[in-house]
Amino acid sequence: MRRMDAHSLDSLVTPAALVDLDRVEANLQRVATYAREHGLRWRPHTKTHKTAELTALQLRAGAIGATVATPREAEVMANVAADVLLAYPPVGAGRLARLMALPPYARLSVALDSREALEGLGRAADAAGRTVGVLVEVDMGMRRVGVQTPEDAVALARAIASTRGVEYRGIIFYPGHLRAPLAEQGPALHEQSSRLGTFVDALAAAGLRPSIVSGGSTPTLWRSHEVVGLTEIRPGINVLNDRNSAAVGACDWSECAYSVLATVVSTAVPGQAVIDAGSKALAKEEGLAPQGGYGALLDRPEVLVRGLSEEHGLLDLSGTAWRPRVGERVRVVPNHVCASVNLHERLHVLRGGAPHATWAVAARGW
Repeated sequence: MRRMDAHSLDSLVTPAALVDLDRVEANLQRVATYAREHGLRWRPHTKTHKTAELTALQLRAGAIGATVATPREAEVMANVAADVLLAYPPVGAGRLARLMALPPYARLSVALDSREALEGLGRAADAAGRTVGVLVEVDMGMRRVGVQTPEDAVALARAIASTRGVEYRGIIFYPGHLRAPLAEQGPALHEQSSRLGTFVDALAAAGLRPSIVSGGSTPTLWRSHEVVGLTEIRPGINVLNDRNSAAVGACDWSECAYSVLATVVSTAVPGQAVIDAGSKALAKEEGLAPQGGYGALLDRPEVLVRGLSEEHGLLDLSGTAWRPRVGERVRVVPNHVCASVNLHERLHVLRGGAPHATWAVAARGW
């Protein structure tokens, strides 16, 4: 961590990633309170921010450990978290070698859905003298990874229980396909409960009742307790939030803690302003907001980033009387914070609206 001097925000070279620490802490307290009130363990996904400092804040707020997606994230987060879950199939000798090299104090768990992944993990863990927890990944409708039937889950759980170097701990799923507005999620969550129950019941009948049933996402976060049988949640985005989260009602616009500082570089074309934050700073992802665009201004959410090229962002001024001048600075909330953070080497942290520190996005890249 590096301290920023009190006037350095004005002199930052743009585009620059900013994090409002006051909003972060409020976001963390909100989810910690929710998890505590509903008897859910909270294991946030660090793919959103990729910084050890934010993971440390999450742990201090009540998180039980860190969820990661890559070996690099595991390496960085193991410096501050004693419990690390790799929510990604651990396939490949290079990936396994790095996982086995994690500090011995790190309680490592992984998610997988195949015998092939299990066999490689078992051999690597046994050779390294480690015991790695395993969660069976089940497909709850996203159609990306996960065993398809309760019978498949039972067969894989039995294989885990008989494999050296690993320990069966439960099941895991990701409802990333549920992105409806919060108020409209009831039927889908009911279906999730029903489908999840078939897996839990089958495992229990086989003497393999899962001690961990891990799920959840930011869009469904505040209704996670409606999924019967869930024991832990893994939201990632909610620590910082983004335009998509606000669009589905998972956060208020005032809870968006991440933005990209940009400079207006041109106003030559009528009805628009061009900023120096393009797809290489904001990420060119389609969003969930009905108005379209790739982001919106933090202080003027009616002003959308209507177009992006690599180094240019086009602000649509048709819905505002504001007319920026060349050289003026703005803060953009992107559609998807995870993709934007990964494009930046550092986060410039604000406290009380003033520069406070600079944190390396240490887990990005390889």
